[in-house]
Amino acid sequence: MLTRSFLSGSRWLAAALLVVSAATQAATLPDFTQLFKENRPAVVAIRTVQTEEGGGAVISPEMFPDLPEDSPFRDFFRRFFEMPHGTPKQERKTQGLGSGFVISKDGYILTAAHVVKDADNILVRLSDRRELEAKVVGVDERTDVALIKIEAKDLPTVRIGDSDKLEVGEWVLAIGAPFGFEYSATQGIVSALGRNLPSESYVPFIQTDVAVNPGSSGGPLINAEGEVVGINSQIFSRSGGYMGLSFAIPINVAMHVAKQLQTKGYVSRGWLGVLIQPVTKELAESFGLDRPTGALIAQVMPDSPAAESGFQPGDIILEFDGHKVESSGQLPPIVGNTPVGKRVKVKILRDGKPRTLEVTIRELKEDKVRTARSSGALETLGMRVADLTSDEREALGLKDHGVRVVEVTDGPAAEAGLRKGDVIESLNHRPVKNVKALRDMLKSLPRGKPIPVLVRRDDGALFLALTLPKS
Repeated sequence: MLTRSFLSGSRWLAAALLVVSAATQAATLPDFTQLFKENRPAVVAIRTVQTEEGGGAVISPEMFPDLPEDSPFRDFFRRFFEMPHGTPKQERKTQGLGSGFVISKDGYILTAAHVVKDADNILVRLSDRRELEAKVVGVDERTDVALIKIEAKDLPTVRIGDSDKLEVGEWVLAIGAPFGFEYSATQGIVSALGRNLPSESYVPFIQTDVAVNPGSSGGPLINAEGEVVGINSQIFSRSGGYMGLSFAIPINVAMHVAKQLQTKGYVSRGWLGVLIQPVTKELAESFGLDRPTGALIAQVMPDSPAAESGFQPGDIILEFDGHKVESSGQLPPIVGNTPVGKRVKVKILRDGKPRTLEVTIRELKEDKVRTARSSGALETLGMRVADLTSDEREALGLKDHGVRVVEVTDGPAAEAGLRKGDVIESLNHRPVKNVKALRDMLKSLPRGKPIPVLVRRDDGALFLALTLPKS
């Protein structure tokens, strides 16, 4: 009897604990229903119409059968499969879907640039079912931010948060119109911060596991306090649909861009004038670092702020204007957000010793934007080189040094990432004058240890780490 009562009491206690645990867990979750109700009125669905120019011929002339000149079938193919000469190209209308959110009572709306780019007509559907035409105030493709405007008054607006205060693990909510299903809410957590994607150098993306699909782009990402902390921008997918990785533009970046679009119609960015690349484990060792960190300068652009301030290829930027640079991807957005004309201090590592340089930031021009190639796997010299001709030196802007790689076979050079056509500028921070000088330099280099090699490739430059075999 006692045993049965004890078991019965134990079951009751376990059930009670389960209920308490569930209640405690629920108490730690944000109230998504309230978050949705608060923000839904300020979220809009966007539909765009774009005119695309069609092709001329249905099939190209080179695809015609090789028929005799007097064959009656030649006229048949020309009539039915080729547009007559002078016939105007056909146009077709395409529609696009997206989302956005109102940031001012008089009708300014933030969305993603790719939603409204090149659109002929933009129709905004409000939460009260009104549909209004919008005009583009400005588009910034580098950050994928667009500011559009509708003619309206006393509109509900979102509350803008501070994306710099976000932490990994925070709950977030997305509202948008995936596949045209308006006002769909999805939730998740912040998976990572400061993500740098290959296609975007100036945005430290917020990575989340919030479900985002076509049509959701441009919608708000909302924190547990009901504040907008990002603009849903893109997903990583092999199928075209959501696969657990979505990326949002930090609202601090978006609002900075929107302010410039509203006042100037374009975005002004800071320009340093260097070509950078990541610091790999092997490069870190070759430069005397105990771990990979910073942004490695592979090339200094002529007539740039960096050139005027004495930056050199091989310098590793560790800190810029008080911001630590742990990886190369962190540097472009920091420089880009630096006010034009500001003089900043930059901490670098040169020849294994820390130094501080000062540089005055100038405005980035579109034709100055260049990105570095990242090096491949570097581990263990099978190659053939040749001296540069005077014409080649002039074309490359090299006065008295540099050798061209004319062949790469299996060996340390291939493993370091050297390719046929590369021009070796320096080895272990010393300029390579010619083939003979290169042979002499190789004799005195340490074995089994990564050595930095500066090469020119196509229209850029990068460092590779070459490890000579021990025997």
